[in-house]
Amino acid sequence: MATLTYVYADSTAVVGPLATQAEPHSYDLCTAHAHRLTVPRGWEVVRFEGEFAPPQLEGDDLTALAEAVREAGRVDRVVEAAGPAPGTGRRGHLRVLPAPGED
Repeated sequence: MATLTYVYADSTAVVGPLATQAEPHSYDLCTAHAHRLTVPRGWEVVRFEGEFAPPQLEGDDLTALAEAVREAGRVDRVVEAAGPAPGTGRRGHLRVLPAPGED
């Protein structure tokens, strides 16, 4: 695992060891994507020289992960609706158009 950080002011992408905390313009990547990353023309990529270590989870992290999985699997949990009920609120911005030749 690695962390990709964009430095827009310098037109630079930095690929380094997995970050321990979230930062703006940072994204975690698997090792394969960290090695294959390309950047836009005019940008520079700075890569960490060495192997990317697998993430090290601490006891608290493992406990939190186990609790989240357990909660998601509960049959009696209440699932909130993702948006307004059908027929209420704003309509979606996407619509289906007929294919050319279909009228």
